Amino acid sequence: MNYSFTIFTAISIVIVSLFSAFMAGGVVLGIGLNESESTQKTYTLLSFIVGQGFMIVPLILFLIKKKEPILMRLRLNPVDKHILFLSFLFSFGVIILSDEFDKIVQTFFPAPDYIINMDNLLRPESALGLFLLFVAVSLLAPLGEELLFRGFFQQFLENYWKDITKAVLFTSLFFATIHMNPFWFIQIYILGILLGYLAWKTDSIFPSLILHSLNNTIAIITSYGGLDETSFYIKNGHINPIILIFAFFLIYVSFNKIKKYQPN
Repeated sequence: MNYSFTIFTAISIVIVSLFSAFMAGGVVLGIGLNESESTQKTYTLLSFIVGQGFMIVPLILFLIKKKEPILMRLRLNPVDKHILFLSFLFSFGVIILSDEFDKIVQTFFPAPDYIINMDNLLRPESALGLFLLFVAVSLLAPLGEELLFRGFFQQFLENYWKDITKAVLFTSLFFATIHMNPFWFIQIYILGILLGYLAWKTDSIFPSLILHSLNNTIAIITSYGGLDETSFYIKNGHINPIILIFAFFLIYVSFNKIKKYQPN
């Protein structure tokens, strides 16, 4: 798979795409600065949506200008239905283990204030706010980031370096860094590696998109306090051991089947 551009150009396109997202979102956020607190929250969610929407615009325009095959360069390749189903199972297992890992970390290092404030943002006060949050966090953010990182950038590095591991690790490092969240850096980096593996193994972003979207969606659900000490999910401040065993089972079964998959 030959490319008509260099690694410097590929990195530049990723940076420009991220910058355009921050700028577009910042404009919307700035418009709502003088509004009431509840309205500002809506503008914040709108800024996420606009920013994520603008993120892939420079990338698409670049690929069109270079006359590159867009679907191929973004890894928008079809995947067998059973692989998509296995990706769901794998995702649920990973998210449960990630949740337990986060609880262990917070036992020793309590979440800082900005994490708590972020959790408050994931609890909108209206139906409109909840809808905007879902669109931004569960749909647009995973789609834009998977297209940019796993679809475009990682695939380019795989071809450029001829080293899958190096490409996945570097892309994941870039992915974790741009989230600018030191407290969750390790979790995001590990998630990036798993996303990268799924995209490479299936030669498609759809399996990684499933994991990314489910991870963000469940974060919204848990922020509402739907899974607390009164639920079967939590026991003594940690994930119920029965559920952890079930998560390991899901990962073991699905991963072993996914790794045998051969893309067409």
